[in-house]
Amino acid sequence: MNRKPSVSARRISYIAISILTFNVAHADEAARVRAVVEPVIGRLMSQHSIPGMAVAVTIHGHPYVLNFGVSSKESGQPVTDATIFEIGSLSKTLTATLGTYAQETGKLSFSDHASKFVPELSGKPIDQATLLHFGTYTAGGLPLQFPDSVDGPKATFAYYAGWAPTARPGTQRQYSNPSLGLFGLAASNSLGKSFADAMESVVFQSFGMASTFINVPHSAAANYAWGYRDDKAVRVNPGPMDEQAYGVKTTARDMLRFVQANIDPAALEGRMQRAVEMTHVGFFRAGPVVQGLGWEQYAYPTTQKQLLDGNAAEVIFGVQPVQQIQADNGQGPRLFNKTGSTGGFGAYALFVPTEKFGLVMLANKNYPIPARVSAASAILGALVKAP
Repeated sequence: MNRKPSVSARRISYIAISILTFNVAHADEAARVRAVVEPVIGRLMSQHSIPGMAVAVTIHGHPYVLNFGVSSKESGQPVTDATIFEIGSLSKTLTATLGTYAQETGKLSFSDHASKFVPELSGKPIDQATLLHFGTYTAGGLPLQFPDSVDGPKATFAYYAGWAPTARPGTQRQYSNPSLGLFGLAASNSLGKSFADAMESVVFQSFGMASTFINVPHSAAANYAWGYRDDKAVRVNPGPMDEQAYGVKTTARDMLRFVQANIDPAALEGRMQRAVEMTHVGFFRAGPVVQGLGWEQYAYPTTQKQLLDGNAAEVIFGVQPVQQIQADNGQGPRLFNKTGSTGGFGAYALFVPTEKFGLVMLANKNYPIPARVSAASAILGALVKAP
């Protein structure tokens, strides 16, 4: 009988690691990245029984991708540069970019109300909020998830139509898939496209994300990792607003391309460049977090404790009063980050534009968020000397 491979501290040599560099002159830096990342990720995978991970780092424009473990415990297929992971709510950063692009092209305004693009909501209480409120989770109390009874488009629109704010829009933040989902739907409707078509033709194409999908095609199915929950192989189930809120599947290399363009968007077409820059604007301060569209941000240098506080359970599941930020012109160094999870996958990304540093961590297990943040903070601290 074939033994299934496992990751442990004693068998760290098993981990298959490849480093992608685009210039052999950076071999010394590649070795430094590997020397930092390998032990951190090895411990993380051992402690949380993670079958496979892909970790991508960019430093001053140079990308490095490191692959660990397996994408399927059943087949033993290793994680490679081509392995596709579910990234859960990290998808929201891409959805937000679609929305900011729609604004830059004049298709919508953040001051618009949802009914302009979703006529079913005209005259309903939910229409008190603007698209900016939906994009920043400040619509007035939309919950983290839809109720279990909501199934299918008809029930989804009925839920929105029957929902009423419990607080005045713009006064509190409550992290919410229904909130960002409605923002994403309005964005794609404003462009006259289905959400999947809009993401693939506008966002993924703009960033050169050729191995990124809403719906993984048959041609890429062999590269789609299995996620693991309770030691069982799983993949994300369909749900209301799943595409908009947590539906992206991608590789670490593709996600790093997106992060690199966020660090330095100058090479993008002008409207997309401005769209990316708009996702860096902070609109509301909520406790330890400044909330923009998609990305959450902190003044830099940022301590590990600040990142842990900003990604704590009470911030994800609770309600925070907010202070609107007036005329944020992007002054001062900042760190941007976002987590993402599905039933069998866990993702995390952060970047610091002033340091020209970015990090993407994709795993085929939904392991604790504090562990992701701590590992990323350790890698950042070792590879970048903060001012």
